[in-house]
Amino acid sequence: MAWGPVRRAQLISYFGVGAISVLPKGVSVITAGLDYWFRDPSGAGKFIDPDDFRVEEWRLQGDLGVSHFRLAPDYRPPRGRSGENNLNVTIPALRFPTWHVCPGCRRLEELPLSMSGVYPRCGQCRRNGRRGRVLNQVRYVIICPQGHIGDFPFQEWTHRSLESSCPGKLRLISTGSASPSAHLVRCQCGRSRNLRRITEATTHQGVESTFLSRFLAQADHRSEDDDSGPEFRCRGTMPWHGTNEGEGCGELLRGSFREASNLYFALTTSAIYIPRDPRGDVSEALLELLENPPLSTVLTTLRGVGVDPSPPTLRRLQQGLLLQPFRDEEIARALKLVESSAGLPLQENRWPTGDENEFRWQEFQILRTRMSTKELKTTVPTIGSFGPQVRDRFTRVVLVDQLRETRVFWGFNRIFPDQGTLSGRKALLWKKPLRREHSWLPAHVVRGEGFLLEVDARKLAEWENRPDVANRAKAVSDRYQRVRMERGLRDRSLSPRFVLVHTLSHLLINRLTYECGYSSAGLRERLYVAGGKHSMAALLIYTAAGDSDGTMGGLVRMGKPRFLERVIAVAMERARWCSSDPVCMELGESGQGPDSCNSAACHNCALLPETSCEEFNRFLDRGLVIGTYDEPDLGYFGGP
Repeated sequence: MAWGPVRRAQLISYFGVGAISVLPKGVSVITAGLDYWFRDPSGAGKFIDPDDFRVEEWRLQGDLGVSHFRLAPDYRPPRGRSGENNLNVTIPALRFPTWHVCPGCRRLEELPLSMSGVYPRCGQCRRNGRRGRVLNQVRYVIICPQGHIGDFPFQEWTHRSLESSCPGKLRLISTGSASPSAHLVRCQCGRSRNLRRITEATTHQGVESTFLSRFLAQADHRSEDDDSGPEFRCRGTMPWHGTNEGEGCGELLRGSFREASNLYFALTTSAIYIPRDPRGDVSEALLELLENPPLSTVLTTLRGVGVDPSPPTLRRLQQGLLLQPFRDEEIARALKLVESSAGLPLQENRWPTGDENEFRWQEFQILRTRMSTKELKTTVPTIGSFGPQVRDRFTRVVLVDQLRETRVFWGFNRIFPDQGTLSGRKALLWKKPLRREHSWLPAHVVRGEGFLLEVDARKLAEWENRPDVANRAKAVSDRYQRVRMERGLRDRSLSPRFVLVHTLSHLLINRLTYECGYSSAGLRERLYVAGGKHSMAALLIYTAAGDSDGTMGGLVRMGKPRFLERVIAVAMERARWCSSDPVCMELGESGQGPDSCNSAACHNCALLPETSCEEFNRFLDRGLVIGTYDEPDLGYFGGP
């Protein structure tokens, strides 16, 4: 049986449910759905205790419509741990693609998803008196924008028929090149067809079409460039649920390599922990008691029969043992906090954190104040204790000595990264969805440190209202809008303040890697930018790597007086000249970087590892930070 190690953090990103990965022995597998997680390998199930992996994050639970989150199970070998729970628990995966090709005779053979052998051998070669060659999994699969994936239809493709019944054996002939056009599928019946253009998609008069979806219409007398006839649509196959049977879909299909970068886009959302009761009148321990069994079951039952729960009622029903350490006044206040979010209707026909500004505003308001709780500790030095490099451009600096971030995996996309809704993508994870009061999603919890910088609101308003500033930011927004229409991305507003704060964050992180000892991949950004009633312009730089990079105070130290001034001054000085200038600055006129959504920003000056950036290295422009050569006063930190 093939197996391999994977980090917990990777199971909510690159190797999540529905993702294809290659194990150390070379077997390509697809991660199984959540129905199959937390199962005892022996089949008994009595040693599995999911509560051992339970995670609470009250804001994300309400936003994603689940009762709790769970950490991916860590593997615990039974040796030396007899009698413990959750031993030998692993994340199951299925062999995919199921089509294999013999490197000797080039014969195609389909094996089951549940095939557990590491090195299956070619039966045809064995029958010919030779030792069978080890079969290799093919490189081609089919995908659709709704998240479905399936084995490439070699039989149908070769015979140009959706219901081909030809019993002939197929062979995949290669001419040596890695491109699809260098591969030919040939059947014993004499039919053959090249794999040319299977990955192509075109848009004509606003209607998307794929070459693969049109192949059934191509009778023998038609050329392969003929667009006429009905289209071959997706059957809705989801092999990560243990079957290749489709459930219906109807979307256009597209051929793809199984290692293609657009095959899997993990959808995650995160939240910085903030106390539900900032005044501290209610302990988090009491809130957790009320939100978890058995007390949560009691509250649900009382609501169902129309009884208003009260501290005496709960003490009587639970014999007062769980609630004994708490006063009635504290319990009553905790009940109000729990009831305020219980039973609220969930709007799932949207993207998570539907009101992103409101969601970030809650964090921002807590982070900018002095806090001292188990999970969040902050201090706020006076802005006057900083030098002019800080106090002339910022109004607040907050040192975050301790924070907790919860990252949740809630679905995935294929082909385009920003498609779908919360309900549609959550449904992909489950074969049999659970009721909301029992539902859960995989999560990863990391703890770190950092500091928050809040930009001066008055000076920012004066700067962003300048016509030259607005025009430069609009160029970035216009390029994104063009890409959005082509690739089905989310609509969003890109203001000058957003580009400024985002670019400033990147420049500071790049400088901090030299000052505090953390790697650039060990630092992350979190942006608090909005206008209107939730007006804010701040950035949080923090560590949340969770393993090799710890929390030892180095980043907090860089946010203190006499240290932060130097970081900002050197970062701005370095930003004035990129080693790729003048090319980098001049390319700002036409766009560069991912989706051409950057202006003056490249790998030599402003880009970060993608795990550190919230926007995948898009929407960056040094010109709005330090100005351009022709207009040095254009930037917020600009000037001669």
